[in-house]
Amino acid sequence: MPTLPEPWPSFLAELDNILSRPAELHCLGGLVLAIVYGIPRPTGDLDYFKIEPFELLQEVEKLAGRESKLARKYKVYIQFAVGVTDLPEHHDERLVDLNLELRNVSLKVLEPYDLALSKLTRNNPKDREDVKYLAAKLRLSYKGLVERFEAEMKPWLPNVDRHQRTLTAVWQEYFLE
Repeated sequence: MPTLPEPWPSFLAELDNILSRPAELHCLGGLVLAIVYGIPRPTGDLDYFKIEPFELLQEVEKLAGRESKLARKYKVYIQFAVGVTDLPEHHDERLVDLNLELRNVSLKVLEPYDLALSKLTRNNPKDREDVKYLAAKLRLSYKGLVERFEAEMKPWLPNVDRHQRTLTAVWQEYFLE
């Protein structure tokens, strides 16, 4: 497991101590790319797209969100990514636990193929660079990416033709095979 650079361990430890009960955050975004997959990009926020139990959303945002005391103290914050992305249907079965050894805060992150596919709908220049980086660094299989798209996204996504064109006309060149 990767090591979180400061101030993240201190920030999360303090959140862990003041959170009323355990919360599991499902994370994506720049911090996941930087810490878990090694992309050289600094970030001051931790994006999460799901929290369990959901009732803790407001408490976590109040304690560790953009305007919180913790954010002001550590200059980093946690952010709920509302409607940011489309994900493969069974992504939750492949989440990777960061195993921070905290009592109340648990972070789970998308595995590389799911993380790449989470970038498909928005597909802005930064998203394309992230996919290119993941594909090269982790030697991801284009065939594996397309198979997951076909099985777990294509059946329910709107604008399927646009997404397929992105996969074949743009993203395919990022992959070795």
